[in-house]
Amino acid sequence: MLVLTRKPGEKIRIGDEIVLTVIEIKGNRIKLGIDAPNDISIVRGELCDWSASANEGGTPADHPVIRVPVTCN
Repeated sequence: MLVLTRKPGEKIRIGDEIVLTVIEIKGNRIKLGIDAPNDISIVRGELCDWSASANEGGTPADHPVIRVPVTCN
C-alpha cells in the first residue's frame, strides 16, 4: 500500500485518467473529489464489503446498507 500525505487542493494522479483531489479535511474526516472516466466504477469500500457478505447469506437486517440503483452521468 502506498501512503501519501496531501493538503487541501493537492492532487494525486492514478494512471492517465484518474485524479483524486483533497477537497477538505475536517477533524478525522477527509472529503475527496474523484475525476475518472464514466466507464470506471467508483464505490465506497463498505458497499463492496456488504456486497461480499450478502453473497454469503444473511438477511437484509444483518446489513446496515440499503442497495439502490445508481446512475452515473
